[in-house]
Amino acid sequence: MFQRCSGHYVATFAVDEVRVLRKVATEVVGLLTDAFDHADPVVVRLFPEVYPDDAADAAEFRQYTEGDLKTAKIDQAGAILAALPDDAGGEVRLDSEAAEAWLRALNDARLAMGVRLEIRDSTDLGAELDDAVATDPGSSRMFQLSVYAYLGYLQESLLSALID
Repeated sequence: MFQRCSGHYVATFAVDEVRVLRKVATEVVGLLTDAFDHADPVVVRLFPEVYPDDAADAAEFRQYTEGDLKTAKIDQAGAILAALPDDAGGEVRLDSEAAEAWLRALNDARLAMGVRLEIRDSTDLGAELDDAVATDPGSSRMFQLSVYAYLGYLQESLLSALID
């Protein structure tokens, strides 16, 4: 999908891909702003405790770093939103900085979805997709697993273009 072209990283997205990416990035921004809740397992995954055995040190560290980290994650999701074509398919052209922001934002989105979908290191995504198709191909789980797999493909494509 992504190709290196004259110092940029370029991909062409269909209308549905643009809609999915816009929705995913918007949901990440919403999670980090309106719905930010330290008890949410997704927030816990995106902001892991640096000192899990020392609550006081962990709270102090969070006090000094969480705001900047949250702002960076919002900006990275914003980089996806800023680069996408408006309500249509089309080309996305990223410079190195934007490409790295996309990688981090795609990673955050996959981490968030992975928590919600209860995906573990040992999860066989292909088997999960096969099971979802067999059980109910029109289910929201099937759609979410497909989006999760697509984000992984997109992340891998961009990473490959960056290191080529």
